[in-house]
Amino acid sequence: MMQNPVLDLRRLDEAPGAGGALELLGQLALERALRYANPADREEFIAGRVALLDFAAVLLEVDPARLVPDYHCPQCGPGQDHGRPGFMLDGGPAPLALSASRASGWVLLAGVVHAPEELRLGVDFESTGKATFEGFDDVALTATEKRFLSTIPDQERDSQRARLWARKEAWLKMTGEGLRRNPAELDVLDLPGLRDVTGIQENRKLPDGLVAALALG
Repeated sequence: MMQNPVLDLRRLDEAPGAGGALELLGQLALERALRYANPADREEFIAGRVALLDFAAVLLEVDPARLVPDYHCPQCGPGQDHGRPGFMLDGGPAPLALSASRASGWVLLAGVVHAPEELRLGVDFESTGKATFEGFDDVALTATEKRFLSTIPDQERDSQRARLWARKEAWLKMTGEGLRRNPAELDVLDLPGLRDVTGIQENRKLPDGLVAALALG
C-alpha cells in the first residue's frame, strides 16, 4: 500500500476529454448536473467528475471505460450522486480511497491505491476569501482556535481562517460526518492524520489565494 496519498491539481477548464467521458459519469451524476441552474456551475461539476475519473484510471493504470462511479453517502448509503467517491472496476470495488475538492476553477484530487477497506481520506480546497464574512469565527471556530488566531498578524488572519476551515472540511469528509457536526466544536489545530497541503508533486505550489488540507485515518 502507498504510505502517502497521491495528490493532483487540475484546472477545471482543462478536464481531459469531457465530451467523450460524459457517458462514463453515470446517470446519477448527469441528473445532478442538470439540477445546477447556473451553466458555469454545471460545467465545473462535470469537469470535476471527469477529472476524478481520469485520476482514478491513471492511479489504477486502467482504461477509464472500465470504471463505474460508485458514490457512498454515510447517511443515504451506496449508489448516490453524492458522498464519498469510489468506483467499481470490472464488477468489484476498485482498490482506491479517493477525495476531491473544487475551488476557483481548480480541482484538488487525492487518492491512495490498494488502500485497506477501512481507510478514509478527505481533502478540501478553499479560497482565502471564503472565511472573511462577519461572524465566521463564532460559527466556525473553537475557543482554542480563536485564541490561536489572535496571535496571528492581522494581514495573515484571513488566510489562517481559510486554512482552519479547509482542515475542518477535510476532517469531516474523512469521517463522513460532514456539516452534520458543528464545526465550532471541532478543534483542528493538532489532530493526528490531518495536515495542510502547501504543494503538489515536485514542489508545485498551490495557486495564490487558495489553501488546502488533507485528512487520512
